[in-house]
Amino acid sequence: MEAFYDFEKPIVHFEKKLQDLKDLAKQEGVDFTQEIITLEKKMRLLIEEIYSRLKPWQKVQLCRHPNRPYSRDYIDFLFPDFMELHGDRHFNDDPAILGGVATWQVGDQAPTPILILGHQKGRNTKQKMERNFGMVRPEGYRKAMRLMQLAQRSKMPILTFIDTPGAYPGIEAEERGQSQAIAESICLMFQLEVPVVSVVIGEGGSGGALAIGVANHVLMQEYSTYSVISPESCASILWSDSSLAEKASEKLKMSPQELLELGVIDGIISEPQGGAHRDWNLAQKNLREKIESSFLALHKIWQKDPQGLLQQRIQKFRSMGDLALAHAPVGA
Repeated sequence: MEAFYDFEKPIVHFEKKLQDLKDLAKQEGVDFTQEIITLEKKMRLLIEEIYSRLKPWQKVQLCRHPNRPYSRDYIDFLFPDFMELHGDRHFNDDPAILGGVATWQVGDQAPTPILILGHQKGRNTKQKMERNFGMVRPEGYRKAMRLMQLAQRSKMPILTFIDTPGAYPGIEAEERGQSQAIAESICLMFQLEVPVVSVVIGEGGSGGALAIGVANHVLMQEYSTYSVISPESCASILWSDSSLAEKASEKLKMSPQELLELGVIDGIISEPQGGAHRDWNLAQKNLREKIESSFLALHKIWQKDPQGLLQQRIQKFRSMGDLALAHAPVGA
C-alpha cells in the first residue's frame, strides 16, 4: 500500500473509487467513460483545493514524501550515461552522496561533460540504513570536494541535487572533522570558475545542504523546503520540545515562495498537480527545462568571463543578509 499523509486521505479515497470504477468497467464490459471523466475532473478540483491551502508543516511533510523522486531518479532520467565515482581518497566512500560525470547538451552547443552531485536517501529500510537517511558524513563532503576540483580542472559545469535533513551529527562524524569538511566544501564552491546550478528537490537542511549548494543559480521544486535548521531541531532548541515542530515550521520561512522573495533562491520549478510523487515524468520534464534555462544563461557569462561567474556567486551570497534585513519588520 502506498504511503500518504492525513491531508491526502480525501484524495486517496477518491482515487480508490475511481480505480474501482475503471476495474468494474473492464470486468463487466460496461461503458463508464462519462462517469470516469466526471470523477477525474472532480479529483483534479479536489487536489487543487487541498494543495492551495497547505499549511507550512504539511509542506514539510510533502517534501519528505516517501514516494517523491530522489536524486538518482532524476539523474537516471536526465543523464542516461551517468558514471558514478566513489571515495574521498582518505577514508571511505559515503553512499549518502552521489557523485559522477555524464554528458549534457545546452541549447545548440555540442554535448559537453558535466559533474553531478546529489544527496541520496533510501526507499526501504535497508537502503535507508545504507544511505544513512541522506545525512552525509565527512568523507561524503570530501568526495564531493575531490570531484568539484576535478570539474574545475576539466572545465566541467556542476549540477547538484539537494535533499538532506542535514549533515550526520554522530560522534564518529565529528571525530573525523564534520564541521571542517562542510566549511571547506563551502569555501571551495566560492572559488569555482565553472557554472554551478543547485536544485533543492526535497529537504534542504542546514550546512549539510549548503555544503553542495553554493551555486550561481539555486532552484527549488515547488514543494521542497530550504532552511538553516529542521523544524524538529528548531523546536528542540527554542522550546526544548521537538513535538512543537509544526509551530517551528511556521516561523522558519522554508517555502520556495518565501525564499524567492528574500533573494535566497533564484527560481521555482513547478511540480505536477499534487506533488512530484504523483507524476514523475512531468516532474522530471519540468526540472529539465528549468535547469537548461539556468545553464544557458550561465554559459554566456562563462564564455566571456569565467571570473565573472565566481564574482556573481560571491555577490549573490553576500547580498542575502541585506535582502533579509530589508524585508524584516520594523524593530526586528
